[in-house]
Amino acid sequence: MTNTRFASRLRLFAATSLLVLAPVSVFAEQAPAAPGIDAKAWILIDYASGKVLTESSADQRLDPASLTKMMTSYVVGQAIKAGKIKPDDLVTVGQDAWATGNPKLRGSSLMFLKPGDRIPVHELNKGIVIQSGNDACIALADYVAGSQDSFIGLMNNYVKALGLQNTHFMTVHGLDAEGQYSTARDMALIAQALIRDVPDEYALNKEKEFTFNKIRQINRNRLLWSTNLKVDGVKTGHTSGAGNNLVASATEGDMRLISVVLGTTSDAIRFRESEKLLTWGFRFFETVTPIKADAPFAQQRVWFGDRSQVNLGVAKDAALTIPKGQMKNLKASFTLTTPQLEAPLKKNQVVGTIDFQLDGKTIEQRPLVVLQDVPEGGFFSRMIDFVMMKFNGWFGKWFS
Repeated sequence: MTNTRFASRLRLFAATSLLVLAPVSVFAEQAPAAPGIDAKAWILIDYASGKVLTESSADQRLDPASLTKMMTSYVVGQAIKAGKIKPDDLVTVGQDAWATGNPKLRGSSLMFLKPGDRIPVHELNKGIVIQSGNDACIALADYVAGSQDSFIGLMNNYVKALGLQNTHFMTVHGLDAEGQYSTARDMALIAQALIRDVPDEYALNKEKEFTFNKIRQINRNRLLWSTNLKVDGVKTGHTSGAGNNLVASATEGDMRLISVVLGTTSDAIRFRESEKLLTWGFRFFETVTPIKADAPFAQQRVWFGDRSQVNLGVAKDAALTIPKGQMKNLKASFTLTTPQLEAPLKKNQVVGTIDFQLDGKTIEQRPLVVLQDVPEGGFFSRMIDFVMMKFNGWFGKWFS
């Protein structure tokens, strides 16, 4: 059934009420339990809906290691998107990005830069994303913000802008540093933002190798070679303090999932456990979008306006995650926050809630908004509406 046909069917269930139902998950009744995962913390979310399908210790603060580079990549992507830097800009590599002269970088993942090298932004960007080059992170951080410290400030500003509750960065690359931490949940949200906000930047994550200065390096995310999943990102991470981390994202049809596995005891385990999470999610759930942005879900009487009816719907596509095969049972109703709608009303003004139900239980809610401006009507039309409202209150909805 198409989303358009489904939205039409949903409107058959729309009814006004002042009661707002609390969301109740029925997923446990319709899908088998998630697999056990051998890691300190993990989470699996649906990219489109943001629905958490399973989690464990997802808010425990842990060392992100090179997962930090996801935020580095996000800041660079935003700078390119805003026109502050260009992919073809030449960056002069400083002494601080030279592993031979920077003891912190020795023995770590490198692009193998030398001071004085003039490297295009797009190559340094690949060095960060594909090769996990700590030296590339420093070189680009210096170019984007003038210094590593300033760039770290940008990283933490985006932490706040994205609403991350348990993340703080102290480095541009993720090598162990006191006071640096993140969580499985926050890393999933960074991945979601990377995919959503800077898709060109995210596209680099699916590239399997990059050669710089005749040194060929393979992307460390081995799930890119999976024959069972269509994985196109995101990032591995490892330090002695963090253990083995992996943020992965894969697609199947219209569905995209993001998994985060933190603190496994070996490289192989992080890939195995991530594959288990993603496979389970695709097997038993699906993403549907029964109501599209700006598509009327219902009409409602509006008083004192230049029109008598207004279309109601959602400001953003109402993507939902539901157990596979349950779309035919999905129903929706809406509730208003006030007994009547009165002009003036602004487009996207929230006037209620849409409840989505399975088996009579609310599984998700979305804000119900006005889809067009409704200015106040003229003096006489408002007087007529005033009289009609009085009659409506006395005798029911005969005059509405």
